[in-house]
Amino acid sequence: MTTTRRDALKTVLGSVALSTVGFEGASAQAGGKFVYANNSPYDNLDPHTIFDTARAATRFNLYDGLYRWVDNPPKMIPWLAESHTVSDDGKVYTFKLRQNAKFHDGKPLTSADVIYSIERIIALKKGPASLYLDAIKPGSTTAPDAHTVVFNLAQPSAIFLTTVPDILVVNSALVKANEKDGDWGETWLARNEAGSGSYALRRHDPAVGWTARRFPEHFAGWTGQPFDDLEFRTVLETNTRVLGLIRGDYQGADGYLPYDQIQRLRQSPNVQIIEQESLRVFILALNNSKSLMNDVHFRKALAYAFDYDGFIANIMKGSVSRNPGPNPNPIWGTPAGLKGYSYDLDKAREELKKVTQPLRPITINALAGFSESEQAATLFQNTLRQIGVEVVVDVSPWSVVSGRMRSAQTQADIIPLWKSTYYVDPNNWVGELFGTRYHGTRTFSYYSNPEFDKRLDKALVASSQAERQTLYEEMTQMVSDDAAGIFVYNTKWYGPYSSKVEGIRFSPVSNGQDIRWASQKR
Repeated sequence: MTTTRRDALKTVLGSVALSTVGFEGASAQAGGKFVYANNSPYDNLDPHTIFDTARAATRFNLYDGLYRWVDNPPKMIPWLAESHTVSDDGKVYTFKLRQNAKFHDGKPLTSADVIYSIERIIALKKGPASLYLDAIKPGSTTAPDAHTVVFNLAQPSAIFLTTVPDILVVNSALVKANEKDGDWGETWLARNEAGSGSYALRRHDPAVGWTARRFPEHFAGWTGQPFDDLEFRTVLETNTRVLGLIRGDYQGADGYLPYDQIQRLRQSPNVQIIEQESLRVFILALNNSKSLMNDVHFRKALAYAFDYDGFIANIMKGSVSRNPGPNPNPIWGTPAGLKGYSYDLDKAREELKKVTQPLRPITINALAGFSESEQAATLFQNTLRQIGVEVVVDVSPWSVVSGRMRSAQTQADIIPLWKSTYYVDPNNWVGELFGTRYHGTRTFSYYSNPEFDKRLDKALVASSQAERQTLYEEMTQMVSDDAAGIFVYNTKWYGPYSSKVEGIRFSPVSNGQDIRWASQKR
């Protein structure tokens, strides 16, 4: 039986249309402060230019979207929108907005703010923009009334609905008042906020982090004992984050600490560990556009030179599972039986003999504060030297690495990092990582393959789930055959929180940084 787009939407949103998310009004007994130790700096707060997991807390706590991803496995729930309809041709999406939503300055949130937000995203061409540029043309989104928004897509989009939560809505009047020289308020919004989220910004220091105060008038209301104050603090050193949790200085930290540190935290009565299967693939991203790196034999030599089993057993202490391709193991879109590459230095040397370009030192840019990234770089440096490839390791904060990744010329040859979940579809992984359309925005690879791009173009507009699955499986096989990346493992999330915190609602999309449901135990 063929599954149509409308059938797929019903499947994805089966719980969405029925769920009321428990909006029970403001009956909370709040108090206390939640301090989160983050391993990346909060150098920019703009929800339309910054779109990564390391700085996700600003998006999920200061802003709202039409829908919201929650829980694990991830599901979408109504948020600023109460409901939506889709036209038979899959091109017109009509959303009905809640009438009780307001921004932090008290201004009612209307369809005009939604339109301004999508126009701003498209105009800036940063952050999530690449998800919409083909489907939504400037000026095409309309508002029949103050609480109805109509997206008139230029072509059907198989992923549009799953990406709707990423259209975060800003206060159009406030941002317009702070625009300078047609910059859409980008300079101002990098250091300030204009949201309607569960928390309102109080202070931001790019070198330190940011603080926020609970927004009592949030449309979803408050129950239980939520935190009145949030602080997301930049703490790059792993040991400092761990000790701070043990001492009670922090109430939460990233759930991707080294496994030996997770085991250390388990011994503390002040810390609880929440374990979840995530959708986050650890990869060694290869810059396919650079000299040597653009040779499939050199890339295959690299793929055979990484000690997958040794890394998982010794560095990760067996806490994760091998992931042979770009899509997380639990997600569809990977051909059955895909084996990936194995550690074999003899095969690596054989591939290296087929390389016609002169060898040169290659660079690995590891992420500061992410020990697995640094350890993978060091391990790979040592094994590559055994086959005659010299490596220079550079360690930089994520904000620096991500800035370099916007250009093929500035991105390093290899980056050990994770591809996280922004929406639940294989396009989030294999599509964005290797599609030419995502160069400079969402790619890690700068891979170019016309046959891959043809399949991607079809997959993005196909209405049949069966057709999409076949196309993504073919794309995944191409990437593996071309050794366009080195895929290591799928991540488990071990969220460390204070034992006095409850109500954490983990989703692979927000990675435990959505604090709206968290409470302190009395």
